[in-house]
Amino acid sequence: MKILIVDDSATMRRIMKNLLTQLKLTDVSEASNAETALIELKQNKYGLILCNDSLHPQTGLDLLKTIRNDSELCNLPFVMVFDESNTSTESIIAAKKAGVNNVIRKPFNAETLKGKLTSVLGL
Repeated sequence: MKILIVDDSATMRRIMKNLLTQLKLTDVSEASNAETALIELKQNKYGLILCNDSLHPQTGLDLLKTIRNDSELCNLPFVMVFDESNTSTESIIAAKKAGVNNVIRKPFNAETLKGKLTSVLGL
């Protein structure tokens, strides 16, 4: 299964990619913003998006809404990654209302990520 990591931090993309590798998920691509992610999603078939909420200029929530409104992408599993320090309950509720499949808070480890992916994908 091909996974797209969307995060504006190269360090976080590398960390998430390493965690996925620990879980034997190695077909991983990266995007640094929502615009690049949408281009990537139109060009390739993905089985999951792992996306940071605090992207710029569009947020992860903006990307999620765009995907949910796209007839070709609307069923794509989407896990939103939130920063532990600046995440409000309202942000998580907004993501759930917009159709996120699951949320995860930083920092997290491979075991936590595996649990989230299992609930979304049945791995």
